Amino acid sequence: MIYQEAFDLFAKESPVTVMLRGMLENIFSAERLDELFRENALRQHEDHLLFSTVVDLMGLVVAQVRPTVHAAYQKRKEHVSVTIKAVYDKLNGVETQVCRALVSQNADHLRKLLLAMKAPLPDLLPGYRTKILDGNHLRRTQRRLKALRQINGAPLPGQALVVLDPALMLAVDVFPCEDAHAQERSILPKVLETVHPGDLWIADRNFCTAGFLCGIDEREGAFVIRQHGQLPATPLGEPKRRGRCSTGMVYEQWVTVLDAEDQPRQFRRITVRLDEPTRNGETEIHILTNLPKRIAARRIAEIYQKRWTIEAVFGEVAASLQGEVETLAYPRAALFAFCIALSMYNLLSVIRAAVRVAHKVRQETISCYYLAEEIATTYRGMMIAVPRSYWHKRFASLTVPQMAAALLALAKSVCLSQYRKHPRGPKKPPLRKFSKKGRNHVSTQRVLEQATT
Repeated sequence: MIYQEAFDLFAKESPVTVMLRGMLENIFSAERLDELFRENALRQHEDHLLFSTVVDLMGLVVAQVRPTVHAAYQKRKEHVSVTIKAVYDKLNGVETQVCRALVSQNADHLRKLLLAMKAPLPDLLPGYRTKILDGNHLRRTQRRLKALRQINGAPLPGQALVVLDPALMLAVDVFPCEDAHAQERSILPKVLETVHPGDLWIADRNFCTAGFLCGIDEREGAFVIRQHGQLPATPLGEPKRRGRCSTGMVYEQWVTVLDAEDQPRQFRRITVRLDEPTRNGETEIHILTNLPKRIAARRIAEIYQKRWTIEAVFGEVAASLQGEVETLAYPRAALFAFCIALSMYNLLSVIRAAVRVAHKVRQETISCYYLAEEIATTYRGMMIAVPRSYWHKRFASLTVPQMAAALLALAKSVCLSQYRKHPRGPKKPPLRKFSKKGRNHVSTQRVLEQATT
């Protein structure tokens, strides 16, 4: 009874934290995580440390409930029952296919939850399942490894290609790579294996290769990808004017691209002559697509602009979560932390969707940062007041419709004003740069007094 009273109090005062914990118990349960590990791990084995325990520890760090892996271990030491060295050894050996399965399989469960809540956003192009592809290089780590201590260069632990479903606002797949200096294009063959008929892939020019474009086309998928300057594309006729989009005048023409067997493939090239140059000084961009002619060139230009959605997701992950832990120098440990952050972002995205449905507001007005901050500050106390056994009993066995109903009920108690975004105004011109040569100290108080006289 006392646990029920504590639960009701947290459900009223911090429903977003309760929503997160409920989904962790229902979708990220220990049983499901350990089964995922057994199905995907090739070399690692469980021994005395379960994969679910490692996910639990790293999740506390990524959500900024605990500052470091060691701090999370200290708090859970009695339940972990192995040494801290064993924990780090486990982290350093988590295989990339396990990381990928962690993101993709749990995203599939969350997709069902969003459908049950009737929360998906409108498709960018009806009849197609849109996927936005982009890469993320993990930032430098500390030189904690012996091999790094005498090297002056910044050690980079890896990179990953991420696939975002903009209708669900979920990272639905990830392709981790331990070599930070490997070309992103070298990972594209793995991406091609996931292309299905009816997919619409949106990507920047770095992913514009003949093999990738023709591979998507062969698999009956569609693409809207900016043309790379080094991709040979032979124009067929002059470009024809097709009207305006929000960024400039749109033109269209057919081009020929050679596939791996030197067979010609005809694609449409949409050219946007920009009203304002890009930050690199470019006055026009070229977009290649194999979408049917019934889809207007202006529509395709507008679809490509949505590519920046995934950039915004990377920004929210970096600002709201600790997915790039500078103390984790081993590539596999760093990539595992990043994939935990993607999974945590997916949970926050589902919470935002539930709040949007419950309050009938636009999802982009709800701040991922404020949600994460609320969870980070409340989670510790909530888990003291309400033990893990209670959460398991309340949420573990709920079906998808039942879990969806529980989330929507909790979302109605959310005080929306606490989590609204506050968009900044236009950027101010950069401050004048001063030379450090001959610099003296000044008193701010005296400067202010002189400014007011």
